[in-house]
Amino acid sequence: MRRLFFLSLIFAFPALILGMFFMDHPLFVFQNYFLWFLATPVQFYFAKEMYVSAYKALMNRSANMDSLVILGTGSAYFYSVFLVLTHNHHNYFETGTVLITVVILGRYLEAIAKKRTGQAIEKLMKLSPNSATVIRAGREYALGIDDIAAGDIIIVKPGEKIPVDGTVTEGNSSVDESMITGESKPVSKRSGDQVIGATINQSGVFRFRAERIGKDTVLSRIIKLVEDAQIKKAPIQRYADKISSHFVPSVILIAAVTFIAWLSVGSGFNFALMTAVSVLVVACPCALGLATPTAIMVGSGLGAKYGILFKGGDSLETTHRLKNIVFDKTGTLTVGHPVLTDIVNLNDSVNILVIAASLEKYSEHSLAKAILDRAQAEILYTSKDVIAVSGHGITGEIEGKQYFLGNRALMKLNGIDISEHQNKIAELENEGKTVVTLADKSGPIGILAIADDVKESAAGAVKDLKNAGLKVIMITGDNKKTADHIAELLGIDEVYANTLPENKAKLINEIRLTGLTAMVGDGINDSPALASADIGIALGSGTDVAIETGDVVLMKNDLNDIVRAIKLSRITMNKIRMNMFWALFYNVLGIPVAAGILYASTGWLLNPMLAGTAMALSSVSVVTNSLLLRYKKL
Repeated sequence: MRRLFFLSLIFAFPALILGMFFMDHPLFVFQNYFLWFLATPVQFYFAKEMYVSAYKALMNRSANMDSLVILGTGSAYFYSVFLVLTHNHHNYFETGTVLITVVILGRYLEAIAKKRTGQAIEKLMKLSPNSATVIRAGREYALGIDDIAAGDIIIVKPGEKIPVDGTVTEGNSSVDESMITGESKPVSKRSGDQVIGATINQSGVFRFRAERIGKDTVLSRIIKLVEDAQIKKAPIQRYADKISSHFVPSVILIAAVTFIAWLSVGSGFNFALMTAVSVLVVACPCALGLATPTAIMVGSGLGAKYGILFKGGDSLETTHRLKNIVFDKTGTLTVGHPVLTDIVNLNDSVNILVIAASLEKYSEHSLAKAILDRAQAEILYTSKDVIAVSGHGITGEIEGKQYFLGNRALMKLNGIDISEHQNKIAELENEGKTVVTLADKSGPIGILAIADDVKESAAGAVKDLKNAGLKVIMITGDNKKTADHIAELLGIDEVYANTLPENKAKLINEIRLTGLTAMVGDGINDSPALASADIGIALGSGTDVAIETGDVVLMKNDLNDIVRAIKLSRITMNKIRMNMFWALFYNVLGIPVAAGILYASTGWLLNPMLAGTAMALSSVSVVTNSLLLRYKKL
């Protein structure tokens, strides 16, 4: 598209200058032939895709924007050839040349916005590790991922990606599965548990048996879902195409009737042809061709000013018609990482936050990070003999006293009775929080609750969307208790929990049956749903895959920008409709005059030259109207 535009511009610019300012200049004796030379490659080579599109529409007994462009520019071109061959001084070669170049420019700008979409698949494929440590015949081998066979025993060390899907056979660890399941907290793994390829091992060393390899892994199925969704996603008919489907046949009919009518009353072939071409030229869609791309370009620029990036004109045209907004939970409605939300001190003489942070300060666990983030301003103790008990918690010595920080299992393992505080622990767990108890050998001294907290903008955005008449839904791979709690906080009535990526895409397709649907997400596990939705809205803080799969990107990660995006789509479409009105106003006013309706009574005829001038005026009004969009407030 870039090559086509710049090559077309090389021909269109001199044609415009020559045709508009030097037609009567004595130095340009052969200007008509030179204009013919400039117009021909633009009309038949650079616009060849428009001819193909118009032909396909014709075969389907329809018409689109390309039909209108080819009709108008083709009429101007062939009539100009006729004028040159009959030694007439005037011609309209620059008309079609400039219009085709403008249309190519619009499509080039759209192609720039969309060029990254296909890279989502490539990014997904790179998530899987290239190699793995496999045990065969009692020996360890470093093998490429394609050489792994079902049944192989694989060793995974801390920080490594799990290469394929399988079942743990030996060892304990915690695994970050958020990229696949949306579960914000690491998941404990021990013998008999399932592990998923491309997820990240966090702490311990374990062995697992490879069971699903190649195209059968969860990641491969996600890639396939994204591919299928991008292929099957129905193209949205542009507003200009809808107008053109009615306008083109009407113009052709009027031009044909005009030609036959003047021929039948004996006005001569040349006069009849001139009036018919005048009809086609005054209907030539310079303004109609500019109506949508100019408004889309200005609207997209306004969106970018607010940090809302639309990847294509179709996204900007469609967003205002949404009926359903579907949110992912983790990282979209919530901050996406654990936050220490509650500290319950059971012993006023001890600063339990400092004790807990002192035990966790060397840990890489995400729950430890939540405690350390909260204790950034505190001065920590030196801890000794710190031991991480996989799946349970941590123990260590501070100033000669032994402390225990972890779940119920750790307390039971060390003979610490927490029954007196079960109600408080249960209350916090019912809010979807992970609860850990801090104890010394005499008993519990504090309770800490950690959760993936909601974003500040979430509640307001959900309320505004509901007030705007949209149905708000949440889909998450997280557990039902946590999902219901978040939904209750935000006022979301419809919730789907424990949902795998492939099921997210299926649910989106079911919801789409009730109306146009947007999916808002930020993770790899959201990419099939983002691709399946009518409009995929990705957060700028999300993964590259999500950003490249989505149609709209919110760079500021402010969920209120969804409301702004819908408003921007609405005012842009209003501009497009206004542009269409002014474009068609000139056409509708000019067509009967071009057909000769005033000729019999006044002798005045709108010849092709005046028709071209009227067409230029309509283009100016459309561009000016579009530029006013820049001053709108969202």
